Amino acid sequence: MSAAGHPATLFEPLPGGKVRCTACARYCVIPEGSHGFCFVRKNHHGRLELLTYGKAAAVQVDPIEKKPLSHFHPGSRVYSIGTVGCNWRCQYCQNAEISQERDIVGRSLSPQRAVDEAVSYGCHGVTFTYNEPTIFIEYARDVMKEARRRGLFANFVTNGYMTPEAVSALSGRLDAVSVDFKGSGEAGFLRKYIAAKDDVPILRTMEGLKQGGVHVEVTNLIVPRVGDSIEALRVLAGEVRDRLGRDTPFHLLRWHPDYKMMDLPMTPIETLERLHAAARAEGLRYVYLGNVWGHPLEHTYCAECGALGVRRYGFTIQGWYLDSENRCMACGARVPIVGRLSESYLPMRATPVDGSLAKPPDSQA
Repeated sequence: MSAAGHPATLFEPLPGGKVRCTACARYCVIPEGSHGFCFVRKNHHGRLELLTYGKAAAVQVDPIEKKPLSHFHPGSRVYSIGTVGCNWRCQYCQNAEISQERDIVGRSLSPQRAVDEAVSYGCHGVTFTYNEPTIFIEYARDVMKEARRRGLFANFVTNGYMTPEAVSALSGRLDAVSVDFKGSGEAGFLRKYIAAKDDVPILRTMEGLKQGGVHVEVTNLIVPRVGDSIEALRVLAGEVRDRLGRDTPFHLLRWHPDYKMMDLPMTPIETLERLHAAARAEGLRYVYLGNVWGHPLEHTYCAECGALGVRRYGFTIQGWYLDSENRCMACGARVPIVGRLSESYLPMRATPVDGSLAKPPDSQA
């Protein structure tokens, strides 16, 4: 290892001292002394190094619902870690101050210390988020290894722009993932606003992770006017249904202006509701709206009888109407949630069901 960084594992040596990075779907070919599109994977004497290993630019304790993961260990707390750099150039990135940072900055945070801090804060898992974790996959894997040894789960919040090599490298270490689509696949959206070619690698990644036993939830940030096509949404919902199954949680997130795109309004609630209805019509049984606190479509409803299963307000759980096996108390059907409600929320099991919320609004059913 040189002073510049930590040895990377996902790369191939090429003639002339070049290397091909195999972490993300860009497959950057990097000459000696240069770095990839992400800024943090550098060719040092014909070997690839990760410059951000053990350097956390953002650390925070979050509810898992913030990721968003609604069907994985509900009510749990996660120790969230991000570094600088990214393999995308989202024109509206809310974390641009770290994702587009070219200087290697961050506080020292070894894998062992990261998990020590997670445990000390009472966290149930570690999450890699804020920037794209695929670009620091070697660091994330070492944290995940230590987390598993200490009884914690691990998850990614990712754009899914991975390679089969990266998916394989995560096998046996990653427990859950939130795959974050930007737009629904509208023609030219990724090229214009993200600087990515297309969503083929994303679809392949989420399917590969699912086949590898990882719990997968899909999010779709709805950018008004340029990324809110109902036709594209129907196609994406069909891909999720066919590749991952109709019980895959599907989150439609409200967009807000940020970074280089301050000229568009927030996503209208009516747009989100129309897209929600379209996703349901394509056969997805658990569709959620995000960033619309207080909306009834934040909640989980039993897919069999429509009864309220989990009542939410933003990132908090306000009512739990499932039994100890996550079965609907009204009809006995199992709701596909991994893990039980966190112990800190256990008193909610006795909360009486609010009849006005027993079923979702008629227009969304």
